[in-house]
Amino acid sequence: MPEVIVLRWGHRLRDKRLTTHVALTARALGASKLILADVRDEKIKEKIESVTKNWGGRFLFEMGVPWKQAVREWKKKKGLVVHLTAYGENIQTSDALQRIKATGKDVLVIVGSQKVPSEFFSKKVSDFNVAVGNQPHSECSSLAVFLDRFFEGEELSKEFESSKMRIFPQRHGKKMVKFDDSEPFW
Repeated sequence: MPEVIVLRWGHRLRDKRLTTHVALTARALGASKLILADVRDEKIKEKIESVTKNWGGRFLFEMGVPWKQAVREWKKKKGLVVHLTAYGENIQTSDALQRIKATGKDVLVIVGSQKVPSEFFSKKVSDFNVAVGNQPHSECSSLAVFLDRFFEGEELSKEFESSKMRIFPQRHGKKMVKFDDSEPFW
């Protein structure tokens, strides 16, 4: 399965919570890394690294990289760039997802927050402009739908290795177990 990395562009002070949710969504739904482009936010990095440490799996968080540099380096490695935008090809009514998957290439998914530079829509930056619907919506929801469709739901049953916490699905109520470092999980 190709690797998927998320590039978050446009993080602003008022976006802290949503940027955290984008990172959590990326991690939980199969991406291996999030790049917070152009800015540094140590609190979000600490939060995501703490979640990964406690809930397991491998998820990297990088920040401060200029978006143009990240895209240039990704394309140099022959990866695809997919820009999620309400103006793109509709994921349901077009064959965009099938064309992306048919390449077999690793994917860098760009999600914005504020109005993105017009360059994002160009062939120079994005190999695909994809919409999960052609209505205004949250970047977090578009990322979740894209990742779920890309991984065909397989990410929903993924086991996260080295976890210190685990939720046990229940019909009613809540059950979670926390393991200390001395007790092996598996």
